[in-house]
Amino acid sequence: MEARRKHVRRESFIDGVKAVVPTLVASGTWGLVTGVALVKSGLSEWAATWMTVLVYAGSAQLLSLPMIAAGEPLLLILAAALMVNLRFVIFAAALHPYFRHLPWRQRLFLGYFTTDLTFVVFMSRYGKEAPSRQREQVWFYIGMMVPAWFNWQFFSLIGVFLGAIIPSDWSLEFAAVLALLAILVPLVRTRPMAVTVAVAAAVAWVGQNWPLRLGLAVAVVAGIVAGILAENRLNRGAGRVKEQ
Repeated sequence: MEARRKHVRRESFIDGVKAVVPTLVASGTWGLVTGVALVKSGLSEWAATWMTVLVYAGSAQLLSLPMIAAGEPLLLILAAALMVNLRFVIFAAALHPYFRHLPWRQRLFLGYFTTDLTFVVFMSRYGKEAPSRQREQVWFYIGMMVPAWFNWQFFSLIGVFLGAIIPSDWSLEFAAVLALLAILVPLVRTRPMAVTVAVAAAVAWVGQNWPLRLGLAVAVVAGIVAGILAENRLNRGAGRVKEQ
């Protein structure tokens, strides 16, 4: 039995690594952009290093940088970071059925390593399955988060220590966005997913100048609600077809 468990852990971990590898280019580019932005905003290399290692949240880091440079109150900076990361509350609710059997300390540990891309990859793999294969699912998740974390830190630190010599006109932010799109677009395989992306993109565009990046949080909620409604409508339509 123990040998079987070890085999499941090893195979699930390897599957997680394989699943997350295609996303590493995009997350690495984003990490590089974040590292460069940290030092160009005025932070010292060591302060930027500690920030990228401890925070592990590119959007929150990039949002807080101009506020730190402007000397905004700490509570306002924390509130802005909280707003931009509200989407992780939704991610946590979706992941809870798969990890609720774990002690809260382990769930908190996994939560620190959760990113947008690991969430998307995990849900595309297990989102339509019942959380019954919990050992397999947990180790698959761990297999994703380990290379994702090291990849982010590696490229972020390259950006931190080489940021002073990287020209500002390289448009690394645009390259990061293109890399993320190259990964996310192929994952849009159903009509509800397409509705989710379209609604979230539209709301994010409209709300891009809202204070505290509220547009991003509202876009996430709007996209999820739109996707759920689209899926329910699709299921109702399929049910009526079967009845006929």
